[in-house]
Amino acid sequence: KPKNKILGSEFAGEIVGIGDDVTRFKVGDKVFGYNDSTFGAYAEFMTLPETATMSTLSANKTFQDCVALTEGAHYALNNIRAAKVQPGHRVLVNGATGAIGSAAVQLIKHLNAHVTAVCDTNHIDLVLSIGADRVIDYTTEDFTQRNEQFDFVFDAVVKSTFGKCKRILKPKGIYISTELGPGGQNPFLALVTPLLGGRKLLFPIPTMKQADIDYLKELHEIGAFSPVIDRIYSLEEIVEATRYVESGYKTGNVLIAVSY
Repeated sequence: KPKNKILGSEFAGEIVGIGDDVTRFKVGDKVFGYNDSTFGAYAEFMTLPETATMSTLSANKTFQDCVALTEGAHYALNNIRAAKVQPGHRVLVNGATGAIGSAAVQLIKHLNAHVTAVCDTNHIDLVLSIGADRVIDYTTEDFTQRNEQFDFVFDAVVKSTFGKCKRILKPKGIYISTELGPGGQNPFLALVTPLLGGRKLLFPIPTMKQADIDYLKELHEIGAFSPVIDRIYSLEEIVEATRYVESGYKTGNVLIAVSY
């Protein structure tokens, strides 16, 4: 049996009890955060140490506003930092409508880089609304065949490869995918390509620190980042919710609303 039987890594809720030595939070605090070590968010109650990566909600924010601030965004943030995106860089995000991709578009734009986003016809307006400078419709064009080059290609849906994207990378350009890639090639290429001195693939291991939670909270407060929400299911509908997510047709994030 799995060690942690209740899944769910990101959460938002109200603190209903604390230990005797807890000083960071108090009963009644409304909080959000991320827990991928023991999970447990798909439930009415969960227990976390005071040192967990979480923060209080701003006064004008709701649980629905903040519950999806962490997971997709922290994957995006780790990869953006690994690529050392700077103002003026030209970045392509493949899969700009997913939880990771939609967060990446907004976080990269906040860094004053130029964002080219790849999505389907039905989501062009959405992707432009979250900050993309330009959109490529993958149903009508293969972005890997464009006659331009990028400082960073971020494949947030693992629909391409380093080999296919190499021609659209600048001589020192970086390719990052969120998964292992065909045949598990990405970790191997991450070891080899940096030694060659040209275009390279990186495979950063994502982490979530308290400073990251605070950063995402700050961006949310100033309007620089808002997670895209597709649907909301009740806890009793979690099987249906999971099937919908696994269908590959979701946009942004799917939420589970827990009542008690």
